[in-house]
Amino acid sequence: MKFGPFSKLAKAGVLGINSRNLDFIAAYNPRRFYPLVDDKVITKKLAIEAGVTVPELYGVIRYGGEVHLIEEIAQKRKSFVVKPSRGSGGGGIMVFNGTAKTGLRRMNGQIMPWSDIKYHLNNMLSGMFSMGDGSDQVMIEERLVPHSAFSKLAFGGVPDVRVIVFRGVPVMAMLRLPTAESDGKANLHQGGVGAGIDLITGVTTRGVQHNDAIDLHPDFETPVRDFQVPGWPEILELASRLGHHVGLGYVGVDIVICEHKGPTLLELNARPGIAIQTANLRGLRPLLEPIHALQKVPEDVEQRIAIAKANWNGEPLDTFAEETETA
Repeated sequence: MKFGPFSKLAKAGVLGINSRNLDFIAAYNPRRFYPLVDDKVITKKLAIEAGVTVPELYGVIRYGGEVHLIEEIAQKRKSFVVKPSRGSGGGGIMVFNGTAKTGLRRMNGQIMPWSDIKYHLNNMLSGMFSMGDGSDQVMIEERLVPHSAFSKLAFGGVPDVRVIVFRGVPVMAMLRLPTAESDGKANLHQGGVGAGIDLITGVTTRGVQHNDAIDLHPDFETPVRDFQVPGWPEILELASRLGHHVGLGYVGVDIVICEHKGPTLLELNARPGIAIQTANLRGLRPLLEPIHALQKVPEDVEQRIAIAKANWNGEPLDTFAEETETA
């Protein structure tokens, strides 16, 4: 489907891939900053500098000779996540929640033999699941426990919130819910559920799966709309703070609401997808253009969030522009 300037979708304010790439990613994301978000080890350090909560890093496997480290970590931690440092789309991620004599226990209860685990780790090191060419690193980090409010909305995995942040200002958000079809991953292209979120209240407005509107979670048959996302003010603050700190003007901030740690950064994305518009039944362009028109954006997080809420309501941002100029 075309997103040209005269298409119905463009007139409705829908942001297409080409426009996203040219008008926002190319224009606002200097390539020298890409490693800050493409490499999750670097992202974690950057987030800590910004005062953002992150999952604890248990270890990093950098080459094949260090694959044995996973056995040492498993003896101490029992439950953890294994992921490629430069992976994308959830590729290569493995979640373990227990040990056995022959290997590690996956979330579905199956035991993965040590030989299969090490084979998978070597595939990650080779860059099989990573962006670009070349080798990669394997991160072993804390498995986050989702907030209890998601007990009937997340099947076999951890839900997260994706916030699109433009010039440090949150502009749109959605809740991503894992399903049996997505194998417990909160990835929409694998069959996860996306739910649009009212940016002001943090309440979900509608649900989609495979771009089709749904009212109930396919596994629990519980409503996916009118759900209050826990810790919403903290989520907006985290997204705005890190989105501003990282140096990229247009970025997706993925946040997990952990039962024990509260809103916790999962990862950053310098090329966030456009399916968030389908989840919200709302185009991104009318929300991006007023932020683009601001000559300056305030350094203060609370002021940027105030701009985000006014912008979401369709209110003019002239007052904020005047305040910024006189500051």
